[in-house]
Amino acid sequence: MAQTRKRIDIEQAEYLLTNDKIVANARRLIGNVIVRHNNIRLWCDSAYMYNDTNMVHAFGHVHILKDDTLHLYSDFLNYNGDLKWTVATGNVRLVNKSTTLTTDTLDFDMTKNVGYYDDYGTVVDSASTLYSKIGEYYANEDKAYFKTEVEVLSQNYTLTSDTLIYDTKTQVISIVGPTNIKDDENNLYAERGFYNSNSGDVELYNNPEILGEEQKINADSIFYNKTTGDGRAIGNARIEDFKNRMIVKGNRVVYNDQTETSLATDSAHFMLYSEKDTLFLHADTLLSVPDSIPDQKLVMAYYQVKFFREDMQGQCDSMVYWSMDSTIQLFHEPIVWSENNQMTADYIEMVNQSNAPDLVRMEQNAFIVAMEDSGRYNQIKGRNMLGYIRDNELYKINVDGNGQSIYYARDGEGIIGINKAQSSSIEIYLDSSKVSKIVFIKTPDGQLIPLLNVPDKEKELPGFHWYDAIRPKQVEDIFHKNK
Repeated sequence: MAQTRKRIDIEQAEYLLTNDKIVANARRLIGNVIVRHNNIRLWCDSAYMYNDTNMVHAFGHVHILKDDTLHLYSDFLNYNGDLKWTVATGNVRLVNKSTTLTTDTLDFDMTKNVGYYDDYGTVVDSASTLYSKIGEYYANEDKAYFKTEVEVLSQNYTLTSDTLIYDTKTQVISIVGPTNIKDDENNLYAERGFYNSNSGDVELYNNPEILGEEQKINADSIFYNKTTGDGRAIGNARIEDFKNRMIVKGNRVVYNDQTETSLATDSAHFMLYSEKDTLFLHADTLLSVPDSIPDQKLVMAYYQVKFFREDMQGQCDSMVYWSMDSTIQLFHEPIVWSENNQMTADYIEMVNQSNAPDLVRMEQNAFIVAMEDSGRYNQIKGRNMLGYIRDNELYKINVDGNGQSIYYARDGEGIIGINKAQSSSIEIYLDSSKVSKIVFIKTPDGQLIPLLNVPDKEKELPGFHWYDAIRPKQVEDIFHKNK
């Protein structure tokens, strides 16, 4: 037998007893027992050594030292020298460098240095305390696998999970099941990924989410560097700003927590919501930056901008939204539709006022068109215009400079002709998007032309265009490119 296997040697014991009537084929060691097997040394108060199985049952203050680095403590231990397998029970404690595993029962493979438990255990290192019902600890790799009712407590975060892997050397957590992580700033969720518990850096996959006090981030995958504040949300990315009631979406969103900036590209989509309605906007690129006023934001949209709200739609080449007062500025060939009205100018600004009518400011080449009926359009043109909106309806327009107007005059029976006039300053009042009254501040030059006598060229002011074909009539239309 000595040629086929290494037997367990007795180094020390105060007493050695044998009694086959109590335990057959066994020697009982009592008092300060020390035995050795290969690179394993075992201490205990008493033990049974079996003559034919190369096995030890150790009792009381059991301590195993392996390779001078790995320590195993318990109340009772069954060691199989042939299989190099140990079952320790009662106050079990496995110590490997700075990592300690405690449980009630531990199976330990002495060849691979792997411990297994299935009735709750705790792993403690210099940074964290980890609990689980089922676990495996790989001493050679400095890794622990946790399953079922997993909980991690640290000074900087808490974690709950179904399954995870923990590297005790790097302090990196590998997420392999539904996992929630809460640190001093955010709640993180993912079903796969990595979390560096030392630096706070994350890679999150499979339904990831980062939820903070002021914003929530979702995407197919999220990467975040806590030191620099840099983050990337890739694939169906969505960042919601609770305070400013804004949502930025795109297939790629790059953001920074410290500078509070975000850049969305590839199907970039912006939503501005309130109790009453939601503005949906699409552009090639969306950039969100802090305003000079604390807690306020600027959102800038670039290239082929289109937006939709139930009461208002529009398009332009670029746009700026100011969260402080909900002002929207439109640049480069802007068009705004409100009910039956189409508004164009070189520059359009929409101002939301809490205690006064909302404003639409049109500067340079301002033009408003409203369809009267098929092929007939009321038109107002001027250098600058200021429109007043109440209850989401345009009800008054002031024209400043080079004012021109065409509108269809009616009597009780219908349209009787075209009223065509010019004045440097005009006030137009509307009711249900129809012209109800025109006031010429300065002496007008105008005429009423009977309908039958109106030539086609008199029906349109210079620069007239009707853009209804490209108007977004539903949310999905903001993603359609103009031909």
